[in-house]
Amino acid sequence: MADALPLRTQHFINNEFVDSVDGKTFDTINPATEEVLATMQMASAADIDKAVVAARAAFSDKWETSTGVSRRDLLFKLADLIDKHADRLAEVESLDNGKPLAVAKGADVALTVQHFKYFAGWADKGMCGKTIPTSIMAADHFAMTVHEPVGVVGCIIPWNFPLLMMAWKLAPLLACGCTAVLKTSKKTPCTALMVCQLIKEAGFPPGVVNVLSGYGPSAGEALGRHMDVDKICFTGSSAVGLKIIEMAAQSNMKRVTLELGGKSPMIICDDADIDQAVAAADFGLFFNAGQCCCASTRILIQDTVYDEVVAKCVEAAQKKKLCSP
Repeated sequence: MADALPLRTQHFINNEFVDSVDGKTFDTINPATEEVLATMQMASAADIDKAVVAARAAFSDKWETSTGVSRRDLLFKLADLIDKHADRLAEVESLDNGKPLAVAKGADVALTVQHFKYFAGWADKGMCGKTIPTSIMAADHFAMTVHEPVGVVGCIIPWNFPLLMMAWKLAPLLACGCTAVLKTSKKTPCTALMVCQLIKEAGFPPGVVNVLSGYGPSAGEALGRHMDVDKICFTGSSAVGLKIIEMAAQSNMKRVTLELGGKSPMIICDDADIDQAVAAADFGLFFNAGQCCCASTRILIQDTVYDEVVAKCVEAAQKKKLCSP
């Protein structure tokens, strides 16, 4: 049955679900009820090291030399499996994150499927190299570029779009022939581990994808400082992003990609379509239960329309229903 996908609480390392080395756990909370949704295994530096060893072995043994066609087919299969279990994944995403079920299914799961399919299409196309003509004095010579996978990539994702953030990190690196060690947010660890079951079912080799639950100062820092991680990808705050750069520099000068949260105010002037502006402000603030780095939490309003805009914003907000997501 499509809805039979179980909620997993262990780390996913080398295609197996395993407990933490030290046995430590933490609770993930349903924010709507403040009840414990599940008790998860908590990753330490030892668990991160196990995952990196598995990822390195998988990269060196099979994945680095895999064909773009084979990676394409696996990514398409994974996308189909996620789509098959869309209802169940959306349900758990809503329970763990607090976002409305309609957003979890219509945005998170649907876009996750699209993202894996998009990069599946790049797997056998985007890794091609080029031949480049040299100067006229060396007409019988040419330069050649070859695209190669980076290696083991560490990924750290936030809580607001757990499934989609996982896809944004994994899909491109898998298409390019890299392997991954991904740490979820301590607030929303559930759906990534559920997708790990589908990664295994799709046929990805052991060690290609490893997913762990845990906290930043322990698991996150261990990943950022690991000497056998070739690149680190982080989505989160600017303050932690700065620490990620420091960790990379102080360890093995690993490559770094950062997507750091920011806030930009919405500006409403008196020549605007006020109703349209209020609708945009309302959506920008309340979409995904307000959990967006580009949410309209600040609005600068020209004084001549200030009272009108505020009144209409209050009216729109009062129509919201507070209930189970």
